[in-house]
Amino acid sequence: MSWCLLVLSLPTDNAAARMRAWRALKACGAAVLRDGVYALPDGASHRAQLREIADDVRANDGMARVLGGVDGDAADGPIEPLFDRAADFAALVAETRQAAVAASPATAAESVRHARRLRKALDQLCAIDFFPGEAQRQAVEAVAEFELQLARLDSPDEPRAVPAGVPKVDPAAYRGRLWVTRRRPWVDRLACAWLIRRFIDPKARFAWLTDPSAAPKRAVGFDFDGATFTHVGARVSFETLLAAFGLETPALRRLGTVVHSLDAGGVMPPEAAGVERVLAGMRDAIPDDDALMLAAAGVFEGLFQTFEKEAAA
Repeated sequence: MSWCLLVLSLPTDNAAARMRAWRALKACGAAVLRDGVYALPDGASHRAQLREIADDVRANDGMARVLGGVDGDAADGPIEPLFDRAADFAALVAETRQAAVAASPATAAESVRHARRLRKALDQLCAIDFFPGEAQRQAVEAVAEFELQLARLDSPDEPRAVPAGVPKVDPAAYRGRLWVTRRRPWVDRLACAWLIRRFIDPKARFAWLTDPSAAPKRAVGFDFDGATFTHVGARVSFETLLAAFGLETPALRRLGTVVHSLDAGGVMPPEAAGVERVLAGMRDAIPDDDALMLAAAGVFEGLFQTFEKEAAA
């Protein structure tokens, strides 16, 4: 990976020039390697941006030099992780979901203005997300869903072309069933099992398969290739179940964000690291998959109850 670097120094008494340089570097997404040294992925447009900042620094009695085609990492570690925008995308997703909960016909005008601000913020953030991943995809989907929600509020009967999503199912057809997935379940499968027994099929039976292709014909599969409910687009299997069964409440969607982050990466909620450590310990200590499912259910139930109370506050 090649980088272009800006090395600069400004007189300490020129606060206006220092602030102007800082704002310009922030706007173009430059990473701070150390005091006075900034980096961008190498390229003509990024070199031009850094040269423009350098010209302004020199015009204000400072020192500045742009170095292009610099290979490798910094002396004190890799450079690419310094461009991680996951926290910024997480804040945008949280704000978008709060706005979606508050949206109603009575607040439609303000919600539309809010959506425009969110779209602008998303576009600006995507423009400086030089190594896009799951966090960006989640944010793009969240803002698009909010915009679609507002469009439906404005014209509920107007047909609209939308990307293929998860079709709704008849919950009655999925009660008293055998649900199957891969053995030694991890976060997504454990969360799905809790959701199924908690909200979809209270009498559900589970089987953990070494070979999912050998599942009984009438069994309902989840979280494997070819399963009835599995990953769809940006959704992990837990989120697919939420959409299919109309369970996308604020608390369950928030729980879905935790599950998504641990299964597919992206926006990492503050609860995720603790959940991961607890479940990893359980998985190491409990060899029986049915017992592991029951133990993990307590973790997801506790999170759900907490998120429910916070959503109602």
